[in-house]
Amino acid sequence: MRRPYAELGASVRKGQVLCIIEAMKLMNEIESDADGVVVEILAQNGQPVQFGQPLFRVRS
Repeated sequence: MRRPYAELGASVRKGQVLCIIEAMKLMNEIESDADGVVVEILAQNGQPVQFGQPLFRVRS
């Protein structure tokens, strides 16, 4: 099994890839909007998500 791009408590930088979303057979990298720490992961691996749905909470 592949390690996650971002884990709970991980420090992230603006533009860093947090996860990859598959949409219509295309793989899309989702990047952090800000520098900070991942304090919550809101989406579960393998579960569908909607456009605009929050996936992570990052505290600056």
